[in-house]
Amino acid sequence: MQNLKYYLFLFVIMIFWGFNVPLLKVLVENISPVTMTSYRVMLAGLTVFIILWFLKLLRLPTLRESKYIVLGSFLNVVCHHYFLSVGLKLTTGTNAGIIVGAGPILTALIAAVLIKRKTSVWRWIGFALGGIGVSVTVLIGSQGVTGVSLGDVFVFLSIFTQAFSFILISKLAKTLDPRLLTGYMLVIGASVLMVISWFTEPGGLSGFATISWKVWLAFFVSAILATAVGHMSYNFIIGKTGPAEASIFLNFTPFFALIGSAILLGERIMPYHIIGLLFIVMGVLLGSGAFEELVLRRKRRRGLAPAALKR
Repeated sequence: MQNLKYYLFLFVIMIFWGFNVPLLKVLVENISPVTMTSYRVMLAGLTVFIILWFLKLLRLPTLRESKYIVLGSFLNVVCHHYFLSVGLKLTTGTNAGIIVGAGPILTALIAAVLIKRKTSVWRWIGFALGGIGVSVTVLIGSQGVTGVSLGDVFVFLSIFTQAFSFILISKLAKTLDPRLLTGYMLVIGASVLMVISWFTEPGGLSGFATISWKVWLAFFVSAILATAVGHMSYNFIIGKTGPAEASIFLNFTPFFALIGSAILLGERIMPYHIIGLLFIVMGVLLGSGAFEELVLRRKRRRGLAPAALKR
């Protein structure tokens, strides 16, 4: 399968991002959220540049690329992280999980409109199954979905701006290495978030002086593995597989968040979570195009079989 290695990488990235959820929960309970996010993202951006320096991939962007970088920083880093951190304070985890689960479908819709990317019926079915799996996963053990709140609007805006940024990344990947693009976006976006935190969370930086070594460990793991390595790899794969195909793997994040919460926070995993996982797996197989590739390969083999026998 042509994209198998990219799908495997995406699966590993979703493990990082899933476990990052309980880590962020620990961090926001000990440090002001926007302040924490700005410095965590800045550390991630600097880590990306160090990695790219060793890989000899550093270069200055062109004027055209710079415009995309600034817009991508605004959408993918500033808006996404700000709206998500503020929205999670104003809504329930259930509502937020379902809204986040709509990300792959939203990305596919934007890709279909802006870059005229055709999506087959099988892939749309995959997006729907993935959404069902996410809904089952986040609803179990909760009190159900509450009414729409301002927090829900903020979480939706965070997912919408992120989905839109994936389209920009896929277009810019033709001339600029997405890994380098990630570094620029993280550093620029973190700088803007820092300025925002100075106004919205005065004195928030002092929280770093009182945290334990375990919280520091969570901070560095989240910044370096989940944000730096995770986003750098994910954005690189977007340029190879396409935004809609890569985004369908985001459906795995809520499940791995549950696994991480069970291990790190002692939360319970229920049997229905496994049912949700099965829907997510079916959704990923269909939505990523893996199922169609397998069918196509089987048809090609059957077509070549008679010729091989004649020889």
